[in-house]
Amino acid sequence: MPLPSALSKRMSSAITSPAFFEAKYRRAADPWNFAGSPYELNRYARIMNSLHPRRFVRAFEAGCSIGVLTRQLAGICGHVDALDFSATAVSHARRRCCRFRNVDIRLGSVPADVPPRLYDLIVMSEIGYYFNRTQLLDLAAGLAAQLLPGGILLGAHWLGQSGDHLLSGDEVHETLSSLANLKAAWSQRYSGYRIEHWIKE
Repeated sequence: MPLPSALSKRMSSAITSPAFFEAKYRRAADPWNFAGSPYELNRYARIMNSLHPRRFVRAFEAGCSIGVLTRQLAGICGHVDALDFSATAVSHARRRCCRFRNVDIRLGSVPADVPPRLYDLIVMSEIGYYFNRTQLLDLAAGLAAQLLPGGILLGAHWLGQSGDHLLSGDEVHETLSSLANLKAAWSQRYSGYRIEHWIKE
């Protein structure tokens, strides 16, 4: 049964709030074990392989967490703008990426604090299901508007179930696929997650 809209909005607001994520990072520096889990490291490797051999002028990463993927993106991008709204996560990410002068990690939320720049790569990894469908569509449409022609929107999401997710990974990718100005370019399902590219026409 669908939730009443007012309750759904309150749940969405609580789950996507800075306080919700900050509490997680204060309890554990790496609450999803992004830096050590073989599953996560394998997922990152496949994300990077999916982009090979292309290089990018400027990338944006939404919800960078502790910066594990950010650090890898720095090797194929002239500049990486990354954003997270947990101050603790941002602190860890900045330390992880401190030797990369082409990385700028800021505290803020999407879409409000996305830098007003154009990008040829935008990465949404493990973030889409913290929004309801309307919020995600609005967010993705705004990000797509900042993609240069030929630029890639990359989505990578887990396909399991979690009590703090408002959408499934498949629902996230179905929503991203509905954007009119993006063309599906590459897609792969793995054990437990999927990665897709959409290109700005």
